[in-house]
Amino acid sequence: MTEATLGVGIGADQLDTTDMVLNIGPQHPSTHGVLRLRLVLDGEMILSAEPIVGYMHRGAEKLFEVRDYRQILVLANRHDWLSAFSNELGVVLAVERMLGMEVPERAVWARTLLAELNRVLNHMMFLGSYPLELGAITPIFHAFRDREEIQTVMEEISGGRMHFMFNRVGGLKEDLPAGWLGRARHAVAEVRSRVPVLRDLVHGNEIFRARTEGVGVLSPEMVRAYGVSGPIARASGVDFDLRRDEPYLAYAELADVLKVVTRTEGDCLARFSCLLDQADNSLDLADACLDRLEALPAGPINLRLPKVLKAPEGHTYAWTENPLGLNGYYLVSRGEKTPWRMKLRSASYNNVQVLSEMLPGCLVADMVAVLGSMFFVVGDIDK
Repeated sequence: MTEATLGVGIGADQLDTTDMVLNIGPQHPSTHGVLRLRLVLDGEMILSAEPIVGYMHRGAEKLFEVRDYRQILVLANRHDWLSAFSNELGVVLAVERMLGMEVPERAVWARTLLAELNRVLNHMMFLGSYPLELGAITPIFHAFRDREEIQTVMEEISGGRMHFMFNRVGGLKEDLPAGWLGRARHAVAEVRSRVPVLRDLVHGNEIFRARTEGVGVLSPEMVRAYGVSGPIARASGVDFDLRRDEPYLAYAELADVLKVVTRTEGDCLARFSCLLDQADNSLDLADACLDRLEALPAGPINLRLPKVLKAPEGHTYAWTENPLGLNGYYLVSRGEKTPWRMKLRSASYNNVQVLSEMLPGCLVADMVAVLGSMFFVVGDIDK
């Protein structure tokens, strides 16, 4: 054999190597749903990444067109199954705006309370599952114990554990059960007392910090270019939160309690920190809503509506600050009982697209850390 055959004496610059294409997914456990990533690798370095979506597409927007405004709520709360109550809100706010409807004050404050409890439920899921993806098993047990406190009061009021179906055009399905405010306050206090345990367990862990600090940095410019929103955008220093910047429900009256959590680092650790601090603030907002509801006099919690509800001809766009980012509904009506068109702008769809910019330059070992820190739900991507 010659030296050339054995490769002896050949410089590294003369070796002809081929990049490897690696498919991550589409399987459920690794990606919070059926997402596929097509990676091109040079050794262990990611050269390019392409998120391939659509495996869970159910045609929700087309189904909206053949459902009346009450039935749409059933579909709307399912695309992000961790934020069901918040998903319903956008629909009812859009229809109420078209009708020029003013909902009762009790309904406004109850909606705000339930939206913040739903935010805590969402964040606790990710605060437990993200460390699990990096090899830490214990935090998810703490997170699920805390979730169960909130889950119990949400189930009591609505009858559902995931798909609450408690919003109605004109208010809420029914009034709050007797004694429920006290039980909700107890649940909030229990969760708040245990948040420091989760913080110390995960945030103070040197292995967790080594896996996340300086990894998967997302710049503010890229956030704006891709329309990234929610805690992921705020972790990169983009200080935008609809609850403060374009208040809806009762958030204008909660300005002194609401704190928009931001970071400047833009890495995986910053995104986790934003989520943790935001869950803390949501508990404060829930307490403020409970105080107000206890002070309000007895009154209606919904409006009496006609049997067949028709939105007047026109169009409107209603958006809300969902737990994972901006969630918007563009409603076009031709005066019938069903919408002519209802376009859904989901948070996760925009947020996951930026992976094609974030992953190149990362190692394969860091890919799961970056992917998990984007806090997405695949149903929210595929709609």
